[in-house]
Amino acid sequence: MNAGRHDRATEDPSERASAVRSVELEFSELMAHVRRLISRRAERVSPGMLPGAYKVFTAIADTGPITASAIAERLMIDKGQLSRTVRELEDLGLVARTPDPADRRAHLLEATDLGRGRLEQARAPEEPGLSRALEHWDLADVRRLAALLHALSHDEVPDRDGAADA
Repeated sequence: MNAGRHDRATEDPSERASAVRSVELEFSELMAHVRRLISRRAERVSPGMLPGAYKVFTAIADTGPITASAIAERLMIDKGQLSRTVRELEDLGLVARTPDPADRRAHLLEATDLGRGRLEQARAPEEPGLSRALEHWDLADVRRLAALLHALSHDEVPDRDGAADA
């Protein structure tokens, strides 16, 4: 039995509820920070670009060439909205569409050289941000944070050292 699980039998349920609310609050703060970051980057890529278009663009740039249906599934967005956004990105010269050699009915989306350059410039001001924020943390704490986030996102139980039990 995992030591972390054993301790749960003696803990105060109201303390656990309070701790979980604290985690929710911190995630809300983190998500708000990420939304502001995405908005700033979208504006740097193309003035007036909406955050949703930036998310589609980065999904294409970071994973392309990729089909529109794969992007829609990955981002959980409506295919009609995605189609309009891709057209907008094409009109800006940030994305190119080519026939999918595996399925001639589909197209592959890929960032253009212009798009990759703009994205690199948009990301540059904040690139060192996480490194800077964690530079004074002990390496063990950084590794534990990564392990805990992995466990949380994969619905696993971390052990005392932060590694997840599968």
